[in-house]
Amino acid sequence: MTIIMQSAPGSSGYLDLYPERKMSLFKNPYILGLTAVAGIGGLLFGYDTGVISGALLYIKDDFQEVKDSNFLQEVIVSMAVVGAIIGAAVGGWINDAYGRKKATLIADVIFTMGSVVMAAAPDPYVLILGRLLVGLGVGIASVTAPVYIAEASPSEIRGGLVSTNTLMITGGQFLSYLINLAFTQVPGTWRWMLGVSGLPAVIQFVFMLFLPESPRWLFMKDRQNEAVNVLSKIYDFARLEDEVEFLRVQSEQDHQKTKEIKYWDVFKFKQIRLAFLAGAGLQAFQQFTGINTVMYYSPTIVQMAGFRSNELALLLSLIVAAMNAAGTVLGIYLIDHAGRRKLALYSLAGVITSLILLSVSFSSQSSDSTNGLYGWLAILGLALYIAFFSPGMGPVPWTVNSEIYPEEYRGICGGMAATVNWVSNLIVAQSFLSIAAALGTGSTFLIIAGIAVLAFLFVAVYVPETKGLTFDEVEQMWRERAWGKDQITQSLLQHGTQP
Repeated sequence: MTIIMQSAPGSSGYLDLYPERKMSLFKNPYILGLTAVAGIGGLLFGYDTGVISGALLYIKDDFQEVKDSNFLQEVIVSMAVVGAIIGAAVGGWINDAYGRKKATLIADVIFTMGSVVMAAAPDPYVLILGRLLVGLGVGIASVTAPVYIAEASPSEIRGGLVSTNTLMITGGQFLSYLINLAFTQVPGTWRWMLGVSGLPAVIQFVFMLFLPESPRWLFMKDRQNEAVNVLSKIYDFARLEDEVEFLRVQSEQDHQKTKEIKYWDVFKFKQIRLAFLAGAGLQAFQQFTGINTVMYYSPTIVQMAGFRSNELALLLSLIVAAMNAAGTVLGIYLIDHAGRRKLALYSLAGVITSLILLSVSFSSQSSDSTNGLYGWLAILGLALYIAFFSPGMGPVPWTVNSEIYPEEYRGICGGMAATVNWVSNLIVAQSFLSIAAALGTGSTFLIIAGIAVLAFLFVAVYVPETKGLTFDEVEQMWRERAWGKDQITQSLLQHGTQP
């Protein structure tokens, strides 16, 4: 059982005692640089999800069999998601076994291989293989980057720094639209669009060679001298002493605890099951509340307003991606000030309102196609949706999942939660158009609004506030939720669950 000190370094009590030791978001260039390099994994994530929509238009021109087969088109698009599901599933284990740094390097190598295969693909089937490899790299990166950033971050700015990874995801999507525009008149258009994605992976690989392993992972693996060297670049001397001593005590206690349990016994502990329920639920609801469907329908929405130009629809994609990125910047500030739970609840309340507005607009447009007012109402719904989703339900699931699991299971649990996200992504992508065709777009958006109501209730009931808490305080909170505040009873109950 881990003992929580009254003034654990980074806790609110500690920072009240020593306010001069509190870190601000831009105080330490080293941690900002580490976050930026790790966040390139998010850039790869965002670029890959955004670039294929433009590239597919030109792939169909080069390969007649793709043009003639909707199935092949769907496979080319979705194979990256299949790869990401597999990558996220194994990425958690790689993180825990080999460390966050090696996991990042492995992801970069796989992603670069995939981008080369795609760029050189002589036929659609080799292209599909490249998409699978790229997806594997993205899946591993989607697990690794948030955990790596979180474990190197001071608790008081952890939310903002982890949310930077989400900013890189939205920035990658925006970049993909710019790249699509840039290469429209270049020979071998789609090969450049897909092949250039390997460049950020190479850059991250090179920079990661000079960056350290996560200090908490190093402590967990008894490499304490290396961990102290990393921490000395993050904290001033006074706080460094407290951080090191606390981590040393915690590491000794955790080693004793892990001798009595097995890695695959992770869900035998009630507090871990509760944490995973909250984390995986957030990841599923991030996808099922419709972000990808709203992004997909953005060109249709602008055409409803009476603008039929394809160029304008493409410009709208850029504007929507820019709004998404701008909202994430706001989220970086709010997540450590308003808190994760409150931010998610406000975000979902706005999402529900905007989805109802979109539903009414599409339903009314279908019955009265001559009234342009409904198109403008849909554009308002689209703008409100992005404005509310991007600062809240965009970064909150990834941030919460990087901080709610015990250290020894952070990789495997984060990997399983990320797998839930990617599986949910695939389900939504494969089912939305069929449901919209059967029920109508307006009714489909209303269903998504209903799911968002369930998400609001889920967050209100199951997701605790973790703003400003140290990892150890978060772990203590889950134990109290599982067993109550009586630590003697908790210890006996935990011991009783062990084999």
